[in-house]
Amino acid sequence: MRIAVQESSFDLGAEANAFAAGVAGCGAVVTFTGIVRDVAQGDLDVMEIEHYPGMTEKAISKIAEEAKSRWSLGDVLVIHRYGRLAPGEQIMMVATAARHRKDAFEAAEYLMDYLKSRAPFWKKEFTSDGAEWVESKDEDEDALRRW
Repeated sequence: MRIAVQESSFDLGAEANAFAAGVAGCGAVVTFTGIVRDVAQGDLDVMEIEHYPGMTEKAISKIAEEAKSRWSLGDVLVIHRYGRLAPGEQIMMVATAARHRKDAFEAAEYLMDYLKSRAPFWKKEFTSDGAEWVESKDEDEDALRRW
């Protein structure tokens, strides 16, 4: 299991290939990459993501350990960036490996849902109108209820 909270970007292909190469005996690898999307008005300049070093990694590790205990996983990778990110930049990556695809897909979805709602990151969007903190959404909380 690898958890990385970093300011720098990452090479999606290299990360996915390295992850897949290290999961002998697994028949499925699922990856998901989150991208900074523009706001509805189309004028997002940048999103700034803040976190508390140490606390954030510990919280993500706990979420990943929970996924490993609920599904038969061979490995888990979570990369999440912080700092100032422009629309189109990679914000995070989740990868899961399992003997069977169902476990890999479900665990990846679980991780994404929990990272979105429970990982200690704070996001602020900067637009031509100013800056606003991103608030949690009801649909994100609804997504957690299925787990």
